[in-house]
Amino acid sequence: MVRINRRRALATAILLAMQQKRTRQRRFWVHPLNQQREAQGDFHHLVAELRLDSQRHYKYFRMSAEQMDHILYIIGPEITRQTTNYRAAIEPKQRLAVALRYLASGDSLVSLSFSYRLGETTVSQSVHMVYSAIEKLMMRDYLPPPTRDTWNAVSQAFWERWNFPNCLGAIDGKKVNIQAPANSGSQYFDYKLNFSIVLLALVDADSKFLAIQVGDYGRSSDGGVFANSDLGQGMERETLDVPASAPLPGAPHLGPLPFVMVGDAAFPLKQYLLRPYAVQDLNHDKRIFNYRLSRARMTVECAFGILSGRWRIFLRDINLHPRKVDTLIIAACILHNYLSNRAENQD
Repeated sequence: MVRINRRRALATAILLAMQQKRTRQRRFWVHPLNQQREAQGDFHHLVAELRLDSQRHYKYFRMSAEQMDHILYIIGPEITRQTTNYRAAIEPKQRLAVALRYLASGDSLVSLSFSYRLGETTVSQSVHMVYSAIEKLMMRDYLPPPTRDTWNAVSQAFWERWNFPNCLGAIDGKKVNIQAPANSGSQYFDYKLNFSIVLLALVDADSKFLAIQVGDYGRSSDGGVFANSDLGQGMERETLDVPASAPLPGAPHLGPLPFVMVGDAAFPLKQYLLRPYAVQDLNHDKRIFNYRLSRARMTVECAFGILSGRWRIFLRDINLHPRKVDTLIIAACILHNYLSNRAENQD
């Protein structure tokens, strides 16, 4: 009994000492390093200087200062927070700068928190806040559901640019690598031995996204993701307002043929989805068909290449919760379309 009492007394003394140590630890509303934000933070110095040099600004953010101002005009009220007596709220333009730099550089949140003299939690919240605002306020203008007029315009563009008629778009899947989520088992583990989330995309003749499906486990195949997606279900049930069958240009004798999407061998052959012939025993006509289909299908590969080249975050394992990764991917695709539209308007 004496030993037990001594052990209890010792344990109690240790707990009391730990509690006293915790109470003696000083806690800050804003860390002293971050209190020098305006004097030494990147936003108030480097970013301000970059606005005077358009080329370096583009390299840093992957967009111009005018484009950033326009995005801030759209989502600014959504990412504005109220200043309190304890601390000043982060400016919306600084939140936007951090979120775009995270996409453009692929730096860690910790690295950005030191560079911008912000708390790590503040950086994480700002990044997710900006991406959610982009999804909420910009999707209807830059990634809207396709209409019949959209399908007709896409089909005409594929014929004029890639010599493939009655084409609704090119479809493919991209594995977006992520840090292994806790207790996820093998759900996100793909055949490339990485943990990933699938981005399924349908793109037009100019490599802009028409429809995307985000969030499926990395182990899922492209064909399986398509079959369970809203796009696949809509095509199967004929609820997407796809134009009626029409004759091919220069071949009216063949009669009306359906409008189709084009994909690689990972997708099933459907009335509304074409894939290439198998490489065995190809005759001349089949080789020509595969060549034309591959030309049209390159647009989706180009879209993924542009997306990864512009937003370097896709070249590393994203260390965010999978749900936040979904929002990041959607925002990146919307910004891809936004920048493509702005480039076309300038031309």
